[in-house]
Amino acid sequence: MRALLCILAFCFALPLAAQEDDAPAPDRSATGGATTLEDIMARQRGEEVDMTFRRENTGDPDSAAGMASQLGTLGGSSDPELWRALRFGSADITVSSGGEVASVLIQDGGMSWLEFRSGPLAKYGGYLLLGTIALLVVFFILRGRVKLDYEKTGTTVTRFKTFERASHWLLAGSFILLGLTGLLTLFGRMFIAPYISKDFNATLLLASKYIHNNVAWAFIVALIAVFFLWVWHNIPNRTDITWFAQAGGIIGSKHPPAKKFNGGQKIIFWSVILLGGSISLSGISLLFPFELPMFMKTFDLMRSVGIESLPIYGPLPVGLAPHEEMQYAQAWHAIVAFVLMAIIIAHIYIGSVGMEGAYDAMGSGEVDESWARQHHSLWLEELEQKGKATPKDATPAE
Repeated sequence: MRALLCILAFCFALPLAAQEDDAPAPDRSATGGATTLEDIMARQRGEEVDMTFRRENTGDPDSAAGMASQLGTLGGSSDPELWRALRFGSADITVSSGGEVASVLIQDGGMSWLEFRSGPLAKYGGYLLLGTIALLVVFFILRGRVKLDYEKTGTTVTRFKTFERASHWLLAGSFILLGLTGLLTLFGRMFIAPYISKDFNATLLLASKYIHNNVAWAFIVALIAVFFLWVWHNIPNRTDITWFAQAGGIIGSKHPPAKKFNGGQKIIFWSVILLGGSISLSGISLLFPFELPMFMKTFDLMRSVGIESLPIYGPLPVGLAPHEEMQYAQAWHAIVAFVLMAIIIAHIYIGSVGMEGAYDAMGSGEVDESWARQHHSLWLEELEQKGKATPKDATPAE
């Protein structure tokens, strides 16, 4: 969890350029503490300006003039100071209905979130997916398809039962829909609205929202089912060390022994469970905005164990507006989704064009014994001992 939070802190801090600690603060005595020409020029150069001087310059109620004096009707704050207090969330706001959410009139953190979403998130997330596809194409050109070393026997063994395959395809299908609709939501304004039409993009995004929000429940149900079906088969063991040492047989000619799931499949499984679970939690938080905050509680928990700041991100916030909770959740949701999409693209490659006979395992659920002996020899031996597969000496010799 701590490592994942560090990833979030790093990515979310990308749009915020770190200010050098030894840079002297501008002299604002001539402006009474207000913005100077140097501040304006720094923003025009794209530099980050420390806004502390504005955040704290919101007036002093104790210095208010009397009601009959010039500033009496405004208390100790001028109009600019009042708007700064509203912007930075320090104004004393009272609402008759709507609760804490309605008391946030200006949410300054929204600009940082928008810049991150349209900048680093879209840029590096897109590079990650396109780069993964490009690497797989190059790998396929250089390595080709992993073919069977033996002729097919014509005798099959059951790799996955009907319920297992149904759970897998529900998980896979829902994730593909969630991924596509999520990408449309992120990139629609950049690539659809300018070249097709804004109306088409709006209609597409509205449909994407309904699909995304409802299909999410199918993904969660399938994720739980897959976890309980296969968790016992995906506990790491010593055979995984051999499998990784021989690169799973994909690089070279050796095919290391493996049980029902090999080392690579276990990585896929735990990636789906852990990353998919994280995506699900942040997604539920987004489906029920303002009701299931997670990040402020996480930051409080981290401070309770002595973690006061994170690398690059800096000190942990001591308070988040409800809207900021949603922005953190959305950023985390998207970052983890991009990572999982890249992993699943590699999984799809191996299960389709990358390996001969691999699709049969999730297609019909039946695989040829030659395929099972080549890729999951220990699992096939277990089936032979139970009388569920033909003995080894009845197949072509290795």
